[in-house]
Amino acid sequence: MHVVLAGGGTAGHIEPALALADALRRQDPSVGITALGTERGLETRLVPERGYELGLIPAVPLPRKPTPELITVPGRLRGTIKAAEEILLRTKADCVVGFGGYVALPGYLAAKRLGVPIIVHEANARPGLANKIGSRYAHAVAVSTPDSKLRGARYVGIPLRRSISTLDRAAVRPEARAAFGLDPNLPTLLVSGGSQGARRLNETIQQVAPTLQRSGIQILHAVGPKNELPRVDNMPGMPPYVPVPYVDRMDLAYAAADMMLCRAGAMTVAELSAVGLPAAYVPLPIGNGEQRLNAQPVVKAGGGLLVDDAELTPDWVLGHILPVLSDPHRLYEMSRAAGEFGRRDADELLVGMVYEAIAAHTSR
Repeated sequence: MHVVLAGGGTAGHIEPALALADALRRQDPSVGITALGTERGLETRLVPERGYELGLIPAVPLPRKPTPELITVPGRLRGTIKAAEEILLRTKADCVVGFGGYVALPGYLAAKRLGVPIIVHEANARPGLANKIGSRYAHAVAVSTPDSKLRGARYVGIPLRRSISTLDRAAVRPEARAAFGLDPNLPTLLVSGGSQGARRLNETIQQVAPTLQRSGIQILHAVGPKNELPRVDNMPGMPPYVPVPYVDRMDLAYAAADMMLCRAGAMTVAELSAVGLPAAYVPLPIGNGEQRLNAQPVVKAGGGLLVDDAELTPDWVLGHILPVLSDPHRLYEMSRAAGEFGRRDADELLVGMVYEAIAAHTSR
């Protein structure tokens, strides 16, 4: 059996694809896996690092919304569809699983031409153009949120790294807090704006950190590798404020924390829900509003708070986050609500869908 994964461009597309690849290999170590990608995507580093084959095709950016530019897409797609077809033929692909992004649409159209079954996974609450088109030809459609508008979709969540999906936060907490130089017993706020950081989150938390510390809260702050680390003079006896450029072990960061202040990317929401970590979500104020839609279901379930970027101020933090961190019962209830909403088994469910699609195709 050989499965081709189409999900290049950003980590939000690549990581779920790689989590599925890992799950397929756990099920059958002999399964062949090839990931489609372009020369300029993160997949050129991430896919080989995980030990999987990368098949490169030309990049054809798609407009996020219907625009006059859309009429030029078919002509630009011809070459990249042909390249994807060649990879499917060379690998004798049994199934194409797409996750959106630049490479997904060529993968879907190549699979349709060759009669290879297609599965679509949409991570965002608001589906992208590639997955909207791909869902028309798919054997099955999987989505990360129960509020998805894709017709006939099955709610499975997002395939996650095993270090996250199997995390027992309580069991790992002593090790995690020691690793970051945190007090083993104090309420802990984790702050991160994603892999590059977020200016609004950084500036707000740096302003309010001393007040949080005086209130008995310690802070682990992933500032972002290109952002300047704040100067910190932790006073003896005060809860620590620990700024770091980047966290490469998010499982340990999640285990160390009682609550998180973060953006609302689909992967972030899925990971926090899966591990039962409540969060204050600050959707990115640009784009098509998908981050707010990503966070709304878990917030509605009681597993988080939601605040507009412009409204995130030191006063908001003190009025909304501090009361949660100061109330063990409320923390417990929010953690339980997030965990009940989250899905840890999306990778295994998607593996089952792959096998179902292949079986249905071969039995025709």
